[in-house]
Amino acid sequence: MIPEHPTAAAPANSSGPIVEVRDLERCFGDFRAVAGISFSVRRGEIFGFLGPNGAGKSTTIRMLCGLLAPTGGSGTVAGFDIVRETERIKAHIGYMSQRFSLYDELTVEENIDFYSGIYRLPRAAKAERKAWVLEMAGLTEHRRSRAAILPGGWKQRLALGCAVLHEPPVLFLDEPTSGVDPNSRRQFWDLIYSLAARGVTVFVTTHYMEESEYCDRLGIIYRGELIALGPPRELKTRHMTESVFEIDCARPQDAMGVLERLPVVRETALFGCGLHAVAPDADAGGAIRAALEKAGFAVARVERIVPTLEDVFVSLIEARDQAAGTTREVRR
Repeated sequence: MIPEHPTAAAPANSSGPIVEVRDLERCFGDFRAVAGISFSVRRGEIFGFLGPNGAGKSTTIRMLCGLLAPTGGSGTVAGFDIVRETERIKAHIGYMSQRFSLYDELTVEENIDFYSGIYRLPRAAKAERKAWVLEMAGLTEHRRSRAAILPGGWKQRLALGCAVLHEPPVLFLDEPTSGVDPNSRRQFWDLIYSLAARGVTVFVTTHYMEESEYCDRLGIIYRGELIALGPPRELKTRHMTESVFEIDCARPQDAMGVLERLPVVRETALFGCGLHAVAPDADAGGAIRAALEKAGFAVARVERIVPTLEDVFVSLIEARDQAAGTTREVRR
């Protein structure tokens, strides 16, 4: 359990969204990294930004943290303006970047002490906050170890602990589990849930589909544009009205060529050791099986399934590229 201690008071008008942006834009020369997006985040919510590398996720989060000035639009974080009150925003948020942001040459304990000073924790709170970080990260017995020798999952938990030393109401996590193993990733999300249960708002960017499922709401960002917004379950139904078929067959990559020429199939993609095919007709399974068998493929199974978030993600991106008259390969 996270102990309580006095923190700087948030603005009095605390009833509305804790993060809100309107037509937010960031240009680098002629390149629009963020293209006029609008959304809000509720207090205590786990809000996810899902998108491929280069989609604009990190640029957006840096603007919300007061680290990068917007080119256009407006927004507030914890009641403070992202253009005029960046220093006040920094005092009321926690931020963890996608790369390990602590100091490798310092010990675990020294890193915690350093960030306690940065956040100006009251002297009486420093000891209990340090104890909490060490326990949360599972590093009590390694408090005098240099951060450089820690496994990736431990480093991330230490970085998370340092980001919430001052108990901020909003926590920004930019690709926080990039490069860590699946078990460490799951443990990290358990910590995120425990923080959200105490009312901390968590804004997390990710390109991992399974992590996106853990969020209360999700924004899908692509080429700087917000192309979908809502709870993961709702995104699967609202943005995926067509049927998805899971196909278990021999030589799936070769089978894709057959299905791409089949009129009843709109799109196909490799999915694990098999295929996913999207079709407007819910009864297209028979035609899919028949076409593959006629072409000499051994078909073990053709089954209509509930769309995955990955199906939605690929479908939305392909639709956006077709509308823009471009093509782009999306790897699953």
